[in-house]
Amino acid sequence: MPSYVLGLNAYHGDSSACLLRDGMLVAAVEEERFRRIKHWAGFPSQAIAFCLEEGGIQLGDVEALALNSDPKANLFPKIRFALQRSPWSTLLDRVRNQGKRMGVEAELERAFPGKRFNGKIHRTEHHLSHLASAFYCSPFARATTVSVDGFGDFASAAWGIGEEQSITIRDRVLYPHSLGAFYQGVTQFLGFPHYGDEYKVMGLAPYGEPKYLNEMRELVKLKSDGGFEIGLNYFRFHKEKVEYTWEGGEPKVGALFGPEMAKLLGPERDPKGELTQRHKDLARSAQAMYEEAFFHLLRSQHAIDKCNAVTIAGGCGANSVANGKVRRMTPYTKVYVQSAAGDAGGAIGAAAVVAQKLSRGGSRAVRTKMPHAYWGPSFDNAAVLKVLDANRKAIEDAHCSVELIPELDALTERTAARVAEGLVVGWFQGAAEWGPRALGNRSIVCDPRRANMKDILNSKIKRRESFRPFAPSILEEHTIEWFEEDDDVPFMMQVFQIREAQRIKVPAVCHVDGSGRLQTVSKVHNPRYHGLISAYQKLTQVPMVLNTSFNENEPVVNKPEEALACFLRTKMDVLVLGDYFIERVGETKVTA
Repeated sequence: MPSYVLGLNAYHGDSSACLLRDGMLVAAVEEERFRRIKHWAGFPSQAIAFCLEEGGIQLGDVEALALNSDPKANLFPKIRFALQRSPWSTLLDRVRNQGKRMGVEAELERAFPGKRFNGKIHRTEHHLSHLASAFYCSPFARATTVSVDGFGDFASAAWGIGEEQSITIRDRVLYPHSLGAFYQGVTQFLGFPHYGDEYKVMGLAPYGEPKYLNEMRELVKLKSDGGFEIGLNYFRFHKEKVEYTWEGGEPKVGALFGPEMAKLLGPERDPKGELTQRHKDLARSAQAMYEEAFFHLLRSQHAIDKCNAVTIAGGCGANSVANGKVRRMTPYTKVYVQSAAGDAGGAIGAAAVVAQKLSRGGSRAVRTKMPHAYWGPSFDNAAVLKVLDANRKAIEDAHCSVELIPELDALTERTAARVAEGLVVGWFQGAAEWGPRALGNRSIVCDPRRANMKDILNSKIKRRESFRPFAPSILEEHTIEWFEEDDDVPFMMQVFQIREAQRIKVPAVCHVDGSGRLQTVSKVHNPRYHGLISAYQKLTQVPMVLNTSFNENEPVVNKPEEALACFLRTKMDVLVLGDYFIERVGETKVTA
């Protein structure tokens, strides 16, 4: 009988679920894709339902349910800190929050009435879950493995060594010290208050200089063992109650920084205020400080492990700029970053840990490798046709033609021609991606050669800040011709420098510092997207396209009806839904 393990990240931002069969990944998806609220927090009931359906099983067939949190982890340091420093009201709030995380059985009964869960619930320490999501999913037999984030189970970081089917944690950084809290606090200070806004600071940083690096070193102190501490007097989260709520599913976090930060860095920015050069310099300085601490940690571990590979997870694992510099700034030559590096990915890590326990000593021992990110919902042409028929009038009112093109080469060649003409194309194919990045199945695809494409996308499609860059998807076999480094980057979680001579050819995907957050596209793992880029290359001699997520200030589209709605309201030029080619034929095109 197969052994099924259901992994969950619940009651926290980026709620998610995954399903393993005999240790192998079957399905994985974040709850936000169904709820349509970014970073949705709470119990991932719809994600669970999808995973069970994809596995062709019922809830009663699940042998084990794995949660990426264990309230008993780091218990004695937690009690000691609470008794010594934390106000009793804050301590009680934490106890209540942990109580919410304990009611999984009741949540399952509510979500699946009449369906009984007969398995066992396993709680896996937060950072072990992160480490496992990176190492067990990687192609490496032996690697240093690192988890860095805000907080989870009273720790903010952990690191150790992964060897075949085991992970040994060498050390941790305990609450209240946290690189994630440092970066989030500075993000809030710079006027980006929403959960998950740290990527905006990353995008802003190249426009500045690290003029405030000395001040940042007051906020983060490096330790000789590779760890770090933060300047607690500049923060408030450790000594007073800071709001963390998810009313309606949307996670919200109160200000982590205290009044002393303004004394150190100058006045905080109003979220509606102008972005000045000072703010850009602060962003660059914060990024530089993060990198200094991160590379210090990695170098210290390489001196111990003496291996060439490192795996990375945790919320800070989404810092693609730092990830892309690992080969330059440390002795590591191979890097694997979990595609859902944040808490969503912990669902896979927790499930992998439990699967290892269940199979230990038996014939089912297996690594939960994850060479691609296509583990979410998919829809065939019949499902697409139903959506098109139901929206026939809206499609006609938008002056769109609809054509079925079942031959793949013809479909990719037609689409590539439109991209090369400068049109904006929505590309909806196959299974949805796991993690925050659109990787060629739920993507908007454009011509990277056009310098004005960033402005077109930002003003008429994405409606977002002008300083944020767009990413290149490149055929993996051409990476070294266009970038200064050559490695597999399938999840768009690393930033490389574009070769100087090539930058002028692809201005729409070249950031102000000459970098690009690339995705290497494999013919094996995504033949349709590889085929589209190959067809574009034949027309332009450029083996890459601009790729951005298929959405408009919402979670990435999940279903065909969401893709069609986004297409119609944003006035994209072309939408390719499976084998259906939908094109505006009137004078409503975004580009000429």
